[in-house]
Amino acid sequence: MSNKLEIKKGDLVEVIVGGIEVKGKRGKVLATSPKDGKVVVEGLNMVKRHTKPRSAQQPGGIVEKARPIDVSNVMLVCPACDKATRIGHVLGENGKYVRQCKKCGAVIVDRKADEKPKAKATKKKSAKKSESAE
Repeated sequence: MSNKLEIKKGDLVEVIVGGIEVKGKRGKVLATSPKDGKVVVEGLNMVKRHTKPRSAQQPGGIVEKARPIDVSNVMLVCPACDKATRIGHVLGENGKYVRQCKKCGAVIVDRKADEKPKAKATKKKSAKKSESAE
């Protein structure tokens, strides 16, 4: 199995196989596991786990959690045309390959590329320098 997944965390996917209660449902990808070829989709494939209390802070009980689904059982939903689609790759403006919708040809932008980089905590360092100068 390939260790590269075309579906990334934060993508909207649609389940393409399964029973009446599962097939056609959509959800956001919470986690991916390239080694196993599985994805965890929000609100789908929920199971109940009976947990034993471990400490006073961690009580026991029945907890619902999402189980992984094989990546071959889900399809990416294009944000432009809102259809489940296959993914192609085209050379982007910066020389890197980007994902493309096979149905409408729109470029699927990675969620991480849109986020701003976190600012480094330089205030703490400058506060220490001012204390040492006094």
